[in-house]
Amino acid sequence: MDIARIAELLAPFLATEPSAVLSANQLQSISTYVDILLRWNARINLTAVRQPDEIVTRHFGESLFAARHLFPCTPERTVGPHVIDVGSGAGFPGLPIKIWDPEIRLTLIESNQKKAIFLREVVRALTLTNVDVFAGRAQDLPATGSPADVVTLRAVERFDSIVPIAARLVAPASRLAILVGEAQTEHLRTLVPQMKWAKPIKLPLSSNRVLIIGTLIIGTKEPI
Repeated sequence: MDIARIAELLAPFLATEPSAVLSANQLQSISTYVDILLRWNARINLTAVRQPDEIVTRHFGESLFAARHLFPCTPERTVGPHVIDVGSGAGFPGLPIKIWDPEIRLTLIESNQKKAIFLREVVRALTLTNVDVFAGRAQDLPATGSPADVVTLRAVERFDSIVPIAARLVAPASRLAILVGEAQTEHLRTLVPQMKWAKPIKLPLSSNRVLIIGTLIIGTKEPI
């Protein structure tokens, strides 16, 4: 896919951050990723979105919007933060966050074996480092793989059951970031009362989808 077109499509998701400019290498990685996704999607159902332009806006746009709010700048670090992406599916938002901030240590959790194979293929093709694909359920992730500085989750099936599981992977004082329909945000306070939730941020080009980020309060068990 043409990188100039990708940059044009992603502009609304990056426009409010003056420093949010993707390099030619980042745009090329996204282009390669889209091509692989389209090829694999013809064989296995990775996403219901079939048009390249819509894949860029819906999947990469939302993911990069989350990335720039979680990591607005990428300073030099001794050790990159650990990000766990629960229910990665076709890799969103985890892999675009990795493209945005190459220094993070990323764990992708995906129980579907074919999708896990796809994720490994993308990681290999983009020559990404410090990325682990765990082909299993989030609750079965070995203790050595968690907790994380940031846990990400996109709207998934069995929302009520997976959100508390994702929250248990968050380190104290660290963050859980969820891309979800606005109507579900109030329910989050009941599902994970140990989190202090920031105000939901509306996603560009969407009427009802938001990014909401919660911080795990140390020792808090009651609703906030």
